[in-house]
Amino acid sequence: MFDLSDRVAIVTGGGGGLGRPIALGLAECGADVVVTSRDLSHLEPVVKEIEARGGRGLAISCDVTDASSLKVMVDRVMAEFGKIDILVNVAGTNARFAAEEMPPEEFERVIKFNILGTFLACQAVGRVMIQQRRGKIVNMSSVRGRVAPDTGGSAYASSKGGVDSLTRTLAAEWAKYNIHVNAIAPALIMTDMTRDFLSRPEVYAKMTADIPLKRLGEPDEVVGPAILLASDESNFMTGQIIYVDGGLSAV
Repeated sequence: MFDLSDRVAIVTGGGGGLGRPIALGLAECGADVVVTSRDLSHLEPVVKEIEARGGRGLAISCDVTDASSLKVMVDRVMAEFGKIDILVNVAGTNARFAAEEMPPEEFERVIKFNILGTFLACQAVGRVMIQQRRGKIVNMSSVRGRVAPDTGGSAYASSKGGVDSLTRTLAAEWAKYNIHVNAIAPALIMTDMTRDFLSRPEVYAKMTADIPLKRLGEPDEVVGPAILLASDESNFMTGQIIYVDGGLSAV
């Protein structure tokens, strides 16, 4: 089960706090993995780790908000590997402002990156998958697309709600091509960038107050669901939003 041997995967945002462990998890299951972001320096160490796990790795600089950049990336992957089996859209951004103080340009930036960027990546890779008559797409949403934060989340929560709707829409539209489109919706995850801040007891207590399990998630706890949705074990799942949130969406 969960064997991804001979599969080719693309992970956008592949050098980040969630993208990197997902890319490595796919490689450990046998996939060749392409990691993308705008900054190649974030990706080169990930490629070395992929190759250390026995897979082929490739780093490509790509801006998910630019359709032409995505086409160049897809064309290169096809030239190198000849197919694309899996797309995991992890690239995303945030802007924390009270709603009444949110600069319109910041709201637009988050919406553009998180919704348009996810759509354009799905579109560019989806065109290949349609020709192949198969494929697995995993979008990175958030529990905040369903459970609203009490402050600072107007742009981010709106964007992730859009990702949820996009996921269901593409799943319905592309089912006839045997393309499965699902999403993972985590609660706040402890990454290297946030660990010091979130490790402060008063901050941790506030952030976990509404989570039934009374803790935050770790990056590796998102990897398993990503592998499930990328593998044949999810062949009867499409249009689903999988919550990895310690029970927050249940209360």
